[in-house]
Amino acid sequence: MAVTASTEFDIDAPPSVIMEILLDVEALPEWSGPHKSAKILTEHEDGSPARVEASVTAVGITDDQVLDYTWTENTCAWSLVESSQLAQQEGKYTVTPKGDGSHVTFELTVDLKIKLPGLIVKRGQKVAVDTAKKGLTDEAKRRS
Repeated sequence: MAVTASTEFDIDAPPSVIMEILLDVEALPEWSGPHKSAKILTEHEDGSPARVEASVTAVGITDDQVLDYTWTENTCAWSLVESSQLAQQEGKYTVTPKGDGSHVTFELTVDLKIKLPGLIVKRGQKVAVDTAKKGLTDEAKRRS
């Protein structure tokens, strides 16, 4: 069964900086603890990442994933193509201006191929949401 997690938060950096960070998917391991590697396989015509191969470790499980990314001026979305551990994954960052900074909405839906206790699944969700908030905020401070 698919589980969904979401969070909203503000960052003291303009949306252009946040989108620049998200577009730099190969730098994910630098600010997203669960990401061990990320490699762009193909790009869209505008040069933005289209298909990405990533290795992610959460709650003691390592997953090798292939993800398809779509982009708009203020969104970064991805969907799972292949995975060793997941049956489904859909994620999305939406970045909107808020004063001199940005308001970020993060949404993630995952469905595991294997059954895990609910407590472990919830811990994995918490790691994803915390990383989205703290990791992205810290990276925006570093780049600003």
